Amino acid sequence: MNKGLLIVISGCSGVGKGTIVKYLESLNSDFRVSVSATTRAPREGEVHGKNYFFLTEDEFAEMVGRGEFMEYAVYNGCSYGTPKTPVEKSLEEGCNVILEIDVQGGLQIKELYPDSLSIFIVPPTMQELENRLRSRASETEEAIQSRMKIAENEMALRDRYDRIVLNDVVERAADEIISIVNSEREKRSV
Repeated sequence: MNKGLLIVISGCSGVGKGTIVKYLESLNSDFRVSVSATTRAPREGEVHGKNYFFLTEDEFAEMVGRGEFMEYAVYNGCSYGTPKTPVEKSLEEGCNVILEIDVQGGLQIKELYPDSLSIFIVPPTMQELENRLRSRASETEEAIQSRMKIAENEMALRDRYDRIVLNDVVERAADEIISIVNSEREKRSV
């Protein structure tokens, strides 16, 4: 059995990474999505163990100390990390594993796992990105402005990723990602 492909999907907060990943999951059973851990509070409707593992700062620090994360980073004042064990198990089973993570984490994965496939999702415009953040109606004006400043810095790093995909229409972006993954799997099986 061929080992699965580790796929990093990153982009600015609000660019639609989560929406694209959910759509990919619904289309293709070859994809497994890693569940990240975070110290941020759950948003309405988010479920522990499904959307994220919601941890206290102490729990997160203990996992870091035990080396249980593939990568971890602090974003906008909260810690995020990718637990190693479930990802490695899925890859060994031949599944393609998607890590939907921030840019800091994505670059860490590329450094530590050079044969991973990294994809950076970009918005049609920065104004559209701001509109998407505002439409969430879950953050203060200060938080939105902070995320926009972070987004500008993250966009400057997009060329460090293997591929860049425009999220103008979710279905089109997801189809492009499937094509990229299939092409990469073909190259690696030769």
